[in-house]
Amino acid sequence: MDIERQVIALAGVGHLGRYACEELIASPDFDVIVLTRQRSQNDWLSSKAVRTFTTDYTVPSVLTVLNDTAATTLISFINLADTRYITVHSALLDACQQSSRCKRLIPSEWIGDIEAYPSKPNFYATTRLPFRDILRAQDAVTWTLFNQGWLADYFLPSSKTHMKPIPDEFPVDPNAWTACVRGTGDEEQSWTCGRDVAKAVVELCRASDWVCVSDQRFGARGAPGKVPGEIVAEASQEQVTYVAAEWSTFNAAIRVMEFSSGKQAYRGLFPPDRPMPRTSKSWLQIQSVLEAHAGEKELSEELELAQVEEMMVMSYLACPKEATLRHREKYFSRIHFRPLRELLQAAEAVKFI
Repeated sequence: MDIERQVIALAGVGHLGRYACEELIASPDFDVIVLTRQRSQNDWLSSKAVRTFTTDYTVPSVLTVLNDTAATTLISFINLADTRYITVHSALLDACQQSSRCKRLIPSEWIGDIEAYPSKPNFYATTRLPFRDILRAQDAVTWTLFNQGWLADYFLPSSKTHMKPIPDEFPVDPNAWTACVRGTGDEEQSWTCGRDVAKAVVELCRASDWVCVSDQRFGARGAPGKVPGEIVAEASQEQVTYVAAEWSTFNAAIRVMEFSSGKQAYRGLFPPDRPMPRTSKSWLQIQSVLEAHAGEKELSEELELAQVEEMMVMSYLACPKEATLRHREKYFSRIHFRPLRELLQAAEAVKFI
């Protein structure tokens, strides 16, 4: 007897979303559909024979797609830095609530330690934070916020990954073989490659539920009738899911890349035996930009970059180890998350990561 395959709906497939699309296609457990504003044919999606549905991301439009396809989970890769994020994601949530089967949602977060630093980068305070409150105020749809730290693909030549280079934002530019270190470069970071993130998303879709017994709720945080510091053992949804291949620093990552460039086996990946030229930007320089734009409502490119640089220097993108390792054991024990050195070896051995 045939086992029914779950339909997973992806919204806003761009770069990271392509990895999720490929891994869902490769899975025997799922069918994948893509929601897009694009009316013209997407050659990449067509090459994968993926069913696509044009939508304006209003509730009726999304709801029709979810019901017509019998989707069970909706995953968003729509990255907006203004209040349109709330509008679009509220529509996705409402559509899930009204749908016949789609009762699980992963909104677009894909960043770092949002529990310790919920409003970082600063534009999250007016986009992600309000929507998280909307999520918590309802119980019709199960949800989790997925985070992976930096995408390790940015250490790779652009020909090896779906991720578009961001040389002004990411400290290491492997294509130009240069680096601009923010702060000291010894601040802790975490990273995961896009392919491994996508495999983790597939495993999460396989999980029968996203509910666990929390050991993180304390009376000091306002639990009624509890003594401060007392653990409140209760069933609760895992509101944030973390993955990370490794915790390291950008200085250490540059040393790994320079070591690789000196190895004969990597000669096709990086310039041979060549130190990576470095510049630097201090925390004081970054602070001065943040202060110069304090109070501005418009998010300029300069301000957005400074907010990301603040996250580097303050280690906001380092996923919390305890929670990350707990999630790895709970959901992702079948996945091998590749650290940078291993990822570089794989990139040399295969055409595309």
